[in-house]
Amino acid sequence: MWVASFLLSAVMLLIVVMPLLPIYDPYGQDLSYGLMAPFEHDGDKFSILGTDFLGRDLLSRLALAGRVSLIIAVSAVFISLVIGVALGLVAGFFRGIAENLIMGFADLQLSIPRVLLLIAVTAVVGSSVLNLTILLGVTSWVSYGRVARAMAMSLREREFVLSAVTQGASPLWNMWKHLLPNVLPQMLIVGSFELGQVITLEASLSYLGLGVQPPLPSWGLMISEGQQYLAINPWMSIFPGLCIFMLVAGVQFLSQRFTKEGDQDLKMATRWSKKPA
Repeated sequence: MWVASFLLSAVMLLIVVMPLLPIYDPYGQDLSYGLMAPFEHDGDKFSILGTDFLGRDLLSRLALAGRVSLIIAVSAVFISLVIGVALGLVAGFFRGIAENLIMGFADLQLSIPRVLLLIAVTAVVGSSVLNLTILLGVTSWVSYGRVARAMAMSLREREFVLSAVTQGASPLWNMWKHLLPNVLPQMLIVGSFELGQVITLEASLSYLGLGVQPPLPSWGLMISEGQQYLAINPWMSIFPGLCIFMLVAGVQFLSQRFTKEGDQDLKMATRWSKKPA
């Protein structure tokens, strides 16, 4: 937990505090100060993390790229969570044809590598922040759907659901009032794990030129641009790579902590349920 807090705090400090400083200028170009090293003085010019080949400040571009990546990742996770929970609850509650259709489509999507699917679809619909967010959200719902379906299959046989059915409650009311509140905590755990994967996917697509387009910066795009200058200025690729590592590692450590706490709560509830009255 301490490691996760340190990594995420460092990234949030970069994203939130850096734009408030007077030196923040992610788009300003000055070719005479191109490819400066970190903490290098060049006349009256000083750059904390150096500059890129166009003389743009790397620290400012890292901060803007982090905000772009987080906006895309959080929006995509929200879209996939809504789609996955809705389809999973329908499949687990109604069973039968609905379950076969939804889970069959989920198995079909799992059989196609997600990166190849995203590359193919992005090449057709075009690259933009909106298209990338929607595609990442639509292709990431399967994990939520499978977990929501499994929990709905268990909850639909519980007494509080059966008693509501006998009193005339509709399936939609049951899913909204009884199933969703019990499924949502587990979905948040899955979402915290999926967030790191979505961030990595967004960086990978931007690295390939199919994600965020210039002049808007992205960590993956910055790594791709810096790859041409690794011999003379490797910091152009090292710093965005470190930012991706810190954010993804912090999110993964945090999700593991939530998963352990969820398992402990489940074991405790199971232990108490087996005790005689």
